Amino acid sequence: MDAVAARVAEGRSVEFRPSGSSMIPLIRSRQLVTVTPVDPTKVQVGDIVLARVAGTTYLHLVSAVDTSRGRVQISNNRGRINGWTDHARLYGICVAVDGMPRPRTAGKTRTP
Repeated sequence: MDAVAARVAEGRSVEFRPSGSSMIPLIRSRQLVTVTPVDPTKVQVGDIVLARVAGTTYLHLVSAVDTSRGRVQISNNRGRINGWTDHARLYGICVAVDGMPRPRTAGKTRTP
């Protein structure tokens, strides 16, 4: 996941197949996802982002936003909170799963 995050941080959109069950039913293991660089100031609760939290990179949900401190809380889709991370560690936003566009992603991407 770190290699994917590095490519997104460079400004590239990336397609990959994450594994695991923590995001079911939003993302199932090995489904093709498209992640595009994100403008962290536009992220909202419910967005799926590629972010680094406490030394681990996740493709998880934004569960809370603290705009005054420039950070977001990251959680899986089963209620487990991974923790808070600052805007510098938000690499991308999931814009599609198996080719189907994700809702509410328009205007949240950034260009290098």
